[in-house]
Amino acid sequence: MDSFFAALDQLVRRVPLRIDRPRGAAHQRFPEVIYPVDYGHLEDIGASDGEGVDVFRGSAAGAGIVGIALTADLTKRDVEVKVLLDCSEDEISLIEHLLHERLRLNASIIRRP
Repeated sequence: MDSFFAALDQLVRRVPLRIDRPRGAAHQRFPEVIYPVDYGHLEDIGASDGEGVDVFRGSAAGAGIVGIALTADLTKRDVEVKVLLDCSEDEISLIEHLLHERLRLNASIIRRP
């Protein structure tokens, strides 16, 4: 697991992060759902949805990658890894609530050891 997070560290350092939906923005398909932290993707990195690797960026600047969210969307028939960058414990809880309760995704949060 350590080598997985070390590889993610390298990607985050080397690849630009594009924030598509800043904290407080509405979800594109579900306008009643509001993002609790910045949400975007690493550019020029392939992912199953054709975008870059998804990233939730919190307000704990300098914390680095604190975990990942693994999601399975049965409707879209899609599985993704979403990076949790600079997120506090409270923000991780908000992200978990967003994924489970608001977006109804099958999701697991894996905290960095």
